[in-house]
Amino acid sequence: MVCSKTTVVLRRRTQAPKPLSPKSRGDYMDTCCEECGSGDFAAELLLCDNCDRGFHLFCLRPILVSVPNASWFCPSCSLHKKPQSFPLIQTKIVDFFRIQRSSEPAKKLSQDIRKRRRRTSSLRMSKKRRKLLPFNPSEDPTRRLEQMASLATALMATGADFSNELTYMRGMAPRSANCASLEQGGMQVLSKEDMESLYSCKNMMERGEWPPLMVVFDPQEGFTVEADRFIKDLTIITEYVGDVDYLKNRENDDGDSMMTLISAADSSKSLVICPDKRSNIARFINGINNYTPDGKKKQNLKCVRFDVNGECRVLLIANRDIPKGERLYYDYNGYEHEYPTEHFV
Repeated sequence: MVCSKTTVVLRRRTQAPKPLSPKSRGDYMDTCCEECGSGDFAAELLLCDNCDRGFHLFCLRPILVSVPNASWFCPSCSLHKKPQSFPLIQTKIVDFFRIQRSSEPAKKLSQDIRKRRRRTSSLRMSKKRRKLLPFNPSEDPTRRLEQMASLATALMATGADFSNELTYMRGMAPRSANCASLEQGGMQVLSKEDMESLYSCKNMMERGEWPPLMVVFDPQEGFTVEADRFIKDLTIITEYVGDVDYLKNRENDDGDSMMTLISAADSSKSLVICPDKRSNIARFINGINNYTPDGKKKQNLKCVRFDVNGECRVLLIANRDIPKGERLYYDYNGYEHEYPTEHFV
């Protein structure tokens, strides 16, 4: 059973530095936000590098969670519009996600998946403990292509490559640094049965059996993810992946999606996942505003760190039944409450 005590995770985010930039001093001290008209919250007031008008990070749509290191242009000055859709051409999608080409009909694969799910969801098993379930892909191959195209659109718009595994790049943390025994708070050990569910998800995706998720662009939230069919409680949604690096190398990083991988007693050995260059759909699943009851009600996923054969892995798991069309949300902060989420939509 997935115990709440072992779901201690932290979606690491960098807060806005103080001061924001040289422009925020001197002649710009009286700058007000163009959206709300207020000059309060100066540490979160961002100035356009073209017109010098000011905007609160939380007044922008979609909201910015941190001050960009590079140049930033306001909506009026920016040439960036709604992202262009990835072409719905099967060969391009297959190549983009490096899907294994198989002569076995997709229909038969879907039938085999449903058989496995029936075999592993018996009453006898559920009495022992609540096991994790592999996702149940959409039966319609055309719809699966649309789901994949929606993710490809988001990845292209953010300049990232698709990856469904943790990646270890030269100059960052080596794979040997991902040692689950370093974790100071402890984490759940993934059982053999749950490991089979995880690798079932991986294998399905490799052959084009895609999770029933759709990435959509919202003018307030930016890219966000919706359930494209009913998802049962305790279903594995995705693994959180990206480049693995030492936390000490990322303390001043402006990336808005870093996830804690290992929180070690020796902080120099703590690791984070950085999905800005290589990532999957987890990057586009948004967080809740955990300062309001309505925000907390939206949470339908939990983020759990697992010891998988001595390495730490991070999974996003449904924590209740999720109806089709509902957007996916989880709490960035875990129990630490390090990142302020009061401005989240």
